[in-house]
Amino acid sequence: MISLCLDIDFAAPVCLQEQLREALLEAIRVGSLPDCDALPSCRKLSQQLGISRNTVAIVYENLVEDGYLISRPRSGYYLHPDYSDAAAITPLPPLSQLSAPPHTAPNWEKRIIQRPTNYQGILKPGNWSEYTYPFIYGQLDTRLFPLAQWRDVSRRLLSSQRDKPWLRDRIDQDDPLLIEQLRKRVLPRRGIFVRPEEILITMGTQNALFLVAQLLCHRGTRVGLESPGYREAVNVFSQRGATLQFQSIDADGMRLEGSQHCDYLYVMPSHQVPTGVTMSRARRDALLSQLPHRDQIVIEDDYDAEIHGDQFALPALKASAQSARIIYLGSLSKALSPGLRMGYIVADAELIDELRALRRLMYRHPPAALQHQLAQFIAQGYYERYLKQHTEEIDQRRDTMRLAIEQALPGCLSHSSSRSSAFWMEADASIDTQRLAWHAAQRGVLIEPGFQHFFDAAPPRRFFRLGFGAIEQKRIDPGIQRLGLAYDNALST
Repeated sequence: MISLCLDIDFAAPVCLQEQLREALLEAIRVGSLPDCDALPSCRKLSQQLGISRNTVAIVYENLVEDGYLISRPRSGYYLHPDYSDAAAITPLPPLSQLSAPPHTAPNWEKRIIQRPTNYQGILKPGNWSEYTYPFIYGQLDTRLFPLAQWRDVSRRLLSSQRDKPWLRDRIDQDDPLLIEQLRKRVLPRRGIFVRPEEILITMGTQNALFLVAQLLCHRGTRVGLESPGYREAVNVFSQRGATLQFQSIDADGMRLEGSQHCDYLYVMPSHQVPTGVTMSRARRDALLSQLPHRDQIVIEDDYDAEIHGDQFALPALKASAQSARIIYLGSLSKALSPGLRMGYIVADAELIDELRALRRLMYRHPPAALQHQLAQFIAQGYYERYLKQHTEEIDQRRDTMRLAIEQALPGCLSHSSSRSSAFWMEADASIDTQRLAWHAAQRGVLIEPGFQHFFDAAPPRRFFRLGFGAIEQKRIDPGIQRLGLAYDNALST
């Protein structure tokens, strides 16, 4: 009986069964399992690795079912003959050999007609979760995800004996149950009542924005955007060659001076990004009143409609008498998990028809299985229950954050509204918040410098943003205290 050298990491987030299975499959791939000798018994391998005997037995039996191993009574587990020919296993070449030699590589410099890499994105480190105090915006604490309810819906879908239409290619159609749940349970909370043919499911609001810009904008189209504002919206419209006109922000939201000359206005009236400011009723009325006279269209990004939890919030612009002139973008993943990438567009049926055809050319439709699972999650009442619990948790974190900021950062000004999902901070004019972010990172604190949200040639350097959706509540106060120390040091230098 052979001995195996397998690497099991007890601190890894992946369960032991998955690690053992992957390790055995890798051993099979590289040909390190001999043809005729039995694998270590369940007891011996469990003792060697320090894991449960049942864990080893389950993995062995699963590999037998999948055809990688065979089980011989009173003898043990053996490598399946299909994998016993070492010559049939193609080893991976060294990484240095994976790229084509320079003399045969194509000249991509001449072939690439656009350079999306030239567009500046929002600087967010991929390892943000490794920071002790991640005040990052746009991410959520994964422990808040309703895993038990999500698993329950998944189990029901997979175990049902009924037909499973979500396994089929829907060509260009969306899950009808998800559309109904949006119509009946989600959109009415924002005052929006529409027909099924006026809704299109997208891969998040970013994808929705790209589809709209691709269909409606070209070189010469004039688009008005908020400044400071959403950097990726600027990138999307720029990619289409549109002429951008930046509108400043005040306490009432986007200022309208000069906006009458735009063809489209991209706005976030509920909570503007990055400031969190809510557009006042007077400013909304002024915006809506100018649309028909100037033949304008508003693209309303209501990205956080599900998570601000404000029962006194003003209805969406889409709920107004100018509904036909509003293209509404919403998100279902912003509250649940950014990784779900599920959003939607609400607009006139004629526009939705064309957007649907354009989407078909790109990726046909978002994954049908995910659409249906999310639809069932909403239909079973899990989504509404989760939103209530999530809103309560976020409210507590916001309150804790506000108090911590008042105590540790008394010299900073917060411009965000009371229900926004981040704090937009203005530091002393002498502080460069990019340098502040670097010094804070040395203390395990992650913050977001604000200069990247401005579109001036020389953006102001004194602003920064603090999110609180990804950090545990108990870490907020000590994290802000550490940030306060970094801030005080920056003032004194």
